Amino acid sequence: MENLRISDAIAVKLRDKHGVERREVENCFANREGRLLLDTRARHRTHPPTLWFIAKTNSGRLLKIVYIQEGRMVTVKSAFEPNEVELRLYARFGGVSY
Repeated sequence: MENLRISDAIAVKLRDKHGVERREVENCFANREGRLLLDTRARHRTHPPTLWFIAKTNSGRLLKIVYIQEGRMVTVKSAFEPNEVELRLYARFGGVSY
């Protein structure tokens, strides 16, 4: 994805803390089902707003993708394996159960 931006610092965090590679993030964008959700928590509010979804990589790994979008440019803030609460939220509001 040429319009996907992951800063060097975020790329290191994704790799070292979460074991997530750029290609997995790209897979999730390509494989996304359901709705995008808005992160409304006060400490996560951004302009433009922070969005998230849960999707599978091509190898079947579930990831929560957190990002902001300005026009066509997508800036990844984080990507990690979702916990049970996040899975329930996405099933309820995103429309997809895993």
